[in-house]
Amino acid sequence: MSPDTTTPAPTSTPSEADERRRQREEARLIRTREAAARRGTAAKDGQWASGDRTPLNPNEEFKATSDPLAVRHRIETMYARWGFWSIPPTDLRGRFRWWGLYTQRRPGIDGGRTASLEPHQLDDEYFMLRVRSDGGQLTVAQARAIAGISQEFGRDTADVSDRQNIQLHWIRVEDVPEIFRRVEEVGLFTTEACGDSPRVILGSPLAGVAKDELIDPTPQIQAIIDRGIGNPEFSNLPRKFKSAISGMRIPDIVHEVQDIAFVAVEHPELGVGYDLWVGGGLSINPHLGVRLGAFVEPDRVADVWAGVIGIFRDHGYRRLRTRARLKFLVKAWGAEKFRQVLQDDYLGWELPDGPGPAVPAPGDRGDHVGIHEQRDGRYYVGAAPVAGRISGTKLAAIADLAEAAGSDRIRLTPLQKIVVLDVPEERVNDVVNGLRALELEAAPGEFHRNVMACTGIEYCKLAIVETKATAREVVKELDAAFPGLDSPISVHVNGCPNSCARIQVADIGFKGQLVLDDETGEQVPGFQVHLGGRLGRGEDNDFGRKLRGHKVKADGMPAYVSRVTRHYLETRTAGETFADWAFRADEEQLR
Repeated sequence: MSPDTTTPAPTSTPSEADERRRQREEARLIRTREAAARRGTAAKDGQWASGDRTPLNPNEEFKATSDPLAVRHRIETMYARWGFWSIPPTDLRGRFRWWGLYTQRRPGIDGGRTASLEPHQLDDEYFMLRVRSDGGQLTVAQARAIAGISQEFGRDTADVSDRQNIQLHWIRVEDVPEIFRRVEEVGLFTTEACGDSPRVILGSPLAGVAKDELIDPTPQIQAIIDRGIGNPEFSNLPRKFKSAISGMRIPDIVHEVQDIAFVAVEHPELGVGYDLWVGGGLSINPHLGVRLGAFVEPDRVADVWAGVIGIFRDHGYRRLRTRARLKFLVKAWGAEKFRQVLQDDYLGWELPDGPGPAVPAPGDRGDHVGIHEQRDGRYYVGAAPVAGRISGTKLAAIADLAEAAGSDRIRLTPLQKIVVLDVPEERVNDVVNGLRALELEAAPGEFHRNVMACTGIEYCKLAIVETKATAREVVKELDAAFPGLDSPISVHVNGCPNSCARIQVADIGFKGQLVLDDETGEQVPGFQVHLGGRLGRGEDNDFGRKLRGHKVKADGMPAYVSRVTRHYLETRTAGETFADWAFRADEEQLR
């Protein structure tokens, strides 16, 4: 045998068994550190700024023992090779969220068992995957990439969330490394799409194209991403942190319910910049955000964002998860103290005072549905899927429609809508008709246009009732019953009390729970009702009204909405909105 054909000596590499032993030891060390962290806890709020960083609950323990961002290495080298049952609980139901992964609900478990079963009993062997699209911005190539992942790995599922994300389901851990590769290949990512971290940044879907835009916030969104996303400095927060920024003259990012929001304003001396809001949030204890009265210049947005999230990290309440959102700290401190701490301890300079944002006139919706001219003479077409439900197939078709019209820009909105930008006038009808064929209406009925729904019991482990199909039934029946409705009525459907669908600020909000069936005496899926919530009203913002003891069965929801709508139309005064009517109406008209 010639030297050129000599078989090379085998390299010295660890065996499969050695590698498994090393990885098991790594997992054991993580569990050991978590157990050690449980000792010596104290009954305090757990604010890092007080000097005590002792973890005070299981979530704080797993974050303290291993940076959640580090779990990606284990996903790619361990769990994707060994499968679902190799994943330890603190990674599975904890750290995975930092990469956009939640275990989804095992099929067939009814809502009555949601609160009684242990997490492992609710877990399916599949995941929901949330793909970030900060500012709701997608290119045609990005939309096609997500669509392909949905079709190949997610059973063709895809939902537009009210955080301007696309959510996929039925994802196996074995496929996650390839999905990460494809997502990142087109410039997207899933980093901190979930978890106690800075979530996706809401932004105006019309950034850079709207006629009435004061400033394009895209550079500020990118500056925040570069500064904070995937940065260990901000990857261990007390709870999630929701950011939003809009350059529109009339805000379109539901800024009142975000942890931090930058809303475009025009300062009389300093020019165009942003008004700063902090401490909004819904869920079980809703709070409206507060204005700090501070003006933020565009090139300082990322610094101010880092200062506010730094306050949350250091002063936020970590002991009880139910009090760990920024809204509780803002409520305790008040706007004046919060601003002072931000300036003195985190910025090192004072923010100038500034004006508040404009309040929309009646009829200004901010959902961007319909056909509208851009500042450059082209058009954007906004369309409404039913409660955000699309599919991978539909997303691919939307990408094809946009490309055929000469556009490379698709946008998602905070109200679960889809917008195609940059459409030449002669191609507008092609886009409208193409979207209509996909059940995405640019001129929808009022209930189709104004319905929102969370994931619900179909996939969510926290849900008690079904939401998407229920919302679809409302749209089907109510748009047929009220084809000429001349005043918008928003209907938001949530599967549990956490308000992912913003039920407290809807005209009619439904919070999922079990209710008593008077005929059978048994508990059945149903809803508590919130009536008359409103945002975008300046000092007149408010949460919806609840009637004592008033519940609606799930199968009776369309009939209930129909009844209340008729009462509104019959008894309203001239120009009176549903929200205003709901606060003055007799209880009998609302039941």
